[in-house]
Amino acid sequence: MLTSEEWRAHDLVGLAARATSGQVSRREILQTAIREIEARNPAVNAVVVTRFEEALDALDDAATDRFAGMPYLIKDLHAPVRGLPLANGSVRFKDTVFDFDSTTVARLRAAGFGLLGRTASPEFGLSLATESVAWGITRNPWNPDHGAGGSSGGAGAAVASGMLPAAHATDSAGSIRIPAAFNGLVGLKPTRGLNAFGPHRGDPNNGMSHEHAVTRSVRDSAAILDITAGPDAGCPYFTPRPDMPFERLIETPPERLRIGFITTRFDGGPVHRESRAAAEMTAKLLSDLGHEVTEDRPDFDSNALTEAMIRLLIGSLAGMFAGMPADNDEDLHGFEPMTRAAIRFAQGTELGTHLARAAQINAHVRQLARYFEDYDILLTPAANGPAPLHGVLPMDHSDLDAFLDKLFEISPFTAPFNASGQPAIMLPVHRTADGLPVAVQLVGRFAEDGLVLRLAAQMERASDWQTIAPA
Repeated sequence: MLTSEEWRAHDLVGLAARATSGQVSRREILQTAIREIEARNPAVNAVVVTRFEEALDALDDAATDRFAGMPYLIKDLHAPVRGLPLANGSVRFKDTVFDFDSTTVARLRAAGFGLLGRTASPEFGLSLATESVAWGITRNPWNPDHGAGGSSGGAGAAVASGMLPAAHATDSAGSIRIPAAFNGLVGLKPTRGLNAFGPHRGDPNNGMSHEHAVTRSVRDSAAILDITAGPDAGCPYFTPRPDMPFERLIETPPERLRIGFITTRFDGGPVHRESRAAAEMTAKLLSDLGHEVTEDRPDFDSNALTEAMIRLLIGSLAGMFAGMPADNDEDLHGFEPMTRAAIRFAQGTELGTHLARAAQINAHVRQLARYFEDYDILLTPAANGPAPLHGVLPMDHSDLDAFLDKLFEISPFTAPFNASGQPAIMLPVHRTADGLPVAVQLVGRFAEDGLVLRLAAQMERASDWQTIAPA
């Protein structure tokens, strides 16, 4: 097996290259990942379900597929894996097992990935803190007193701690990007419809839910997207992928771009000094790389957009729990108090109100989109500061309004682009004096994932990002 030092020196593409060249066997790579998970998971509690023996048994030692035997973990949310429990972060569903793979999982399996288990998610992905009754607290590898973000916090902690170079993640209001930012990783939310959601989901959460990965490198994100992108049978809509593979696209730096950036919230309010510093230093780097960089804030009502989209998102729970009474706690036995509050809100929402929110979102998104008539890319801080301490988003109370206010105080920059469906990526550009990662977000026009990835790769080549926390 590889030593821990050798293991931490390679991203996913690098490991695959070593296997292809015969420097290390694919079985050794999978066995090394298992060893690293077993060694590092007790400290961070990122991996909550394992299937090590099944993954090893499924590996064909003679396989020559590029990613055969490469380790991967699937988030415990919305992604069925044949024979593997899917709890959605809930005690109530811990024993739920599906007999099929989602489209994304099927494509990863067909590419040869060794599916080693699941990473932690808060209950139904409702929080930006991965803390649940079902799985406990997931800790940040850079400082265990701080959170790993959510709802893909398990994925973020697993990759940042060095267990493996990439992991599956999902994003409905920032759930790929916030864990990437808090754990010092690359986290792309692709354009709506670029990755398929079938066969069990068609238009998830009115198009606000997205699926991809957190990775150690931009090229890993591009390589995984090349495997998973594309429509599946029966999908209600899709975004075409470019003619050239994403992994090849990023080899060529982008032409001179018009980049707008902000160092405040969208409403002009201040942000944490470290987040502001990250945006400012990134704006300088982009200017030094030859791009036209202008400080300019988009003209749209971000608070109204966020309010409408999160209420529409939570309201969609009514469909998941249709027919389930929610009159008292006994009806909702097994769910956490905040989840109960969310279900009650959903079931109490009138149909007309729910549909009106979709119309409101459209109006605000149209206003936001005008910004991208003048700029190719928007640069924002990733969040309002580095990862907070544990317990700031408790699920053990039922004040939904206070919970959402705190959630968007922490993360004011992500949700608008779930509503718009645009590609957005987090990049680990900065660290605080005590070592916590601080990131920035790049946002592109709808369907211009290739351009976003090309710019991210150009920045990566010009930087010295550290994506694994000190052991």
